[in-house]
Amino acid sequence: QVQLVESGGGLVQAGGSLRLSCSHSGSSFSFSTMSWFHQTPGKEREFVASVNWSGETTRHAESVKGRFTISRDNAKKTVYLQMSNLKPEDTAVYYCAARRGVSTEDLKGYDYWGQGTQVTVSS
Repeated sequence: QVQLVESGGGLVQAGGSLRLSCSHSGSSFSFSTMSWFHQTPGKEREFVASVNWSGETTRHAESVKGRFTISRDNAKKTVYLQMSNLKPEDTAVYYCAARRGVSTEDLKGYDYWGQGTQVTVSS
């Protein structure tokens, strides 16, 4: 059974940085797209960033462009989200997701999800 496990969340002051990690138990080749989403209470889960199998193609939501960077290390079966210049509005639970197709921002297109990691940014 495939599992995705996120780590690296926590409490940070505005302007600070965090790096989230997502390790998976499946085959890296099977998961051609790995993505990060975030969710705040009462809102739908939203796309943050995605990376293709080779790591050469990435997409980032407009709200995080220039501040967040997604990457992956297939040898370690891990996907990262480097978050810099964090803002209070980045506060959310961050989820890792995997799918076998090309990147999509539609959360319904993902086959596997992690349990999430809380990121809290104080002002």
